[in-house]
Amino acid sequence: MKKVIYIMSAAILTLSVWSCSESIMDEINKNVNDPSDMLSRLIITDAITGTAFSVVANDFTFYASIYAEHNSGTWNQFYNADIRSAEPTASSTYNNSWVSAYSNLYMLKIIIEKCSESGTEEGNYHTLGIAQILTAYNLAVLTDVMGDVPWTEALKPGEIFTPDLDRQQEIYEDIFSLLNDAIVNLEKETIFPSLGVQDFIYSGDPDLWIKFAYGLKARYTMRLSLKTPAYSDVITFADKSFASGEEQAQFEYNGTTTQSPFYVMFKDRDYYGASQSLHEKLAERNDPRDELFWRPYPGTGSDIIFAPNGTANQVQGYYSVSALSTITAPTYLLSYHEIEFLKAEAYVRQNNLSAAKEALKKAVTAAFQKDNVGLTAAAAVDYFDNRILNRFNADPLSEVMNQKYIAFFEEEGLEAYNDVRRLKAMGNNVIALANPLNTSKFPWRFTYGTADVTTNFNVREAYGDGNYVYSEKVWWAGGTR
Repeated sequence: MKKVIYIMSAAILTLSVWSCSESIMDEINKNVNDPSDMLSRLIITDAITGTAFSVVANDFTFYASIYAEHNSGTWNQFYNADIRSAEPTASSTYNNSWVSAYSNLYMLKIIIEKCSESGTEEGNYHTLGIAQILTAYNLAVLTDVMGDVPWTEALKPGEIFTPDLDRQQEIYEDIFSLLNDAIVNLEKETIFPSLGVQDFIYSGDPDLWIKFAYGLKARYTMRLSLKTPAYSDVITFADKSFASGEEQAQFEYNGTTTQSPFYVMFKDRDYYGASQSLHEKLAERNDPRDELFWRPYPGTGSDIIFAPNGTANQVQGYYSVSALSTITAPTYLLSYHEIEFLKAEAYVRQNNLSAAKEALKKAVTAAFQKDNVGLTAAAAVDYFDNRILNRFNADPLSEVMNQKYIAFFEEEGLEAYNDVRRLKAMGNNVIALANPLNTSKFPWRFTYGTADVTTNFNVREAYGDGNYVYSEKVWWAGGTR
């Protein structure tokens, strides 16, 4: 009997030693730089950065600024986009931003699951609300430029490999639901600590995130004006949003470890020239920003040379370039001046012109004081009284939208492009574009990314040969998908 006990004891001891050794080896073999799980407060930092740098201030906006004629494309891919050759129809054109948007959405899905009921961080309401706002934001950017996109079946790796496309109308319903849920969650009390420095936008301040959410509701309600005009709602949401430029949602760059994307684009690629048509809008208004928006190409002298949209030469080192592309120019996710412009348009459409003038004046004043413009409030008031009022009185909608268009140069080029398409669809073609190719080849939308065109037959079928971008509008602009 003792022999059996000794044998069993030896076996147990051996098994224990072996198990201990395996446990130790597993711990040693862990890659601490590639964790399998992470706190939501750390993931949200990447999601904020990815949204600002890789989606808002990247290929989507770079190309939109050409189609909306904030810039002229004068070299390589941007030149091709300007002359409507290859780039507007190629699936490779926006692939980087396409992939980045879905990467952001996947990260945000993880955060939402962690912070929701039964998640490992259940009750982390403020981080949950922020993640819901950023999900709505990334999703809106995708569907605004591309129309129908994979959504409800997307973000399920290993489960659904070829997700179907969701209708834009249904996606917009989800966008508003996300924003509404976010506001509710951000208004709740939470025992979880503030995000603090992990939040590069608002340092974890829930009240400012709520204002951001209401501002987005105003933006997206106006976006649907052709389908469901609700101008009183736009004003209501805008009134609950930013009260000054100090509250706007912007992503900052320090100029050393982080640099503004438009600055980097010029430094590394040098594909843009100063837009002739934007200059003409400023010149006819004797706008003081006409002398501030551009600078001569470095080393070419003191003359400003504008690139005619759609007919410029493909050349580097000749046309003047943006003076706003400074190394620290912020990325605007949603600006205070946009909020006031939204109110101005809504009031005009309600024929409340006195309220529209007040909102327009606030919008222009804020735009004059953008970080990389640097004009004073007094200069804005003088410009408004002596240059804008007469034009507003003659055609209120036209002047509101043209002033918004000018103010959006250059970091808000994507929203300028969205406005141009919306206004065209509504029969309010008040922003004059000069590219002669627009008569037959105006890009009404962007193509899907190569990553899914080559791997997902649903996306590939929707893409076809890419030429649909010239003929098929997105749903909110009067199209079918």
